[in-house]
Amino acid sequence: MAATGTPAVDGWFTTGPQPALLGSRCTTCGTVFFPRAAGFCRNPACAGEEFEETELSRRGTVWSYTDAQYQPPPPYVPRTDPYEPFALAAVELPEGLVVLGQVADGYGVADLRVGAEVELVVETLYADEAGERTTWRWKPVAEMGEEADQ
Repeated sequence: MAATGTPAVDGWFTTGPQPALLGSRCTTCGTVFFPRAAGFCRNPACAGEEFEETELSRRGTVWSYTDAQYQPPPPYVPRTDPYEPFALAAVELPEGLVVLGQVADGYGVADLRVGAEVELVVETLYADEAGERTTWRWKPVAEMGEEADQ
């Protein structure tokens, strides 16, 4: 189920049925960055200063993963009280980037393996008096022989 709230960090991802992370591509060397670059190219071999926004691939492969057994310090806003641990995955995208993010609700480290395919989803990060705040997460893609919709 897609979240319908306001992104917790504006401009980092799109929402809707096919959400995507928003990066930038240097117009001089073609290097892609996430989060978006501004001012100067982070590629040390490039003197570029202009960028175009680009949607990153929605799917990638698990490069590494772990679980957050401890509650992160502020400004982290816990979703539950008491705190409930969650899984994190570093995902390699076809663009050559590795992007860290939480794993989708209902999934943990037991559902992950290095090299497994995951896709980007948008879920509720937390809710406050202003409404729901959303973020991107990585959801394991069902492999052949597994149920397609877990």
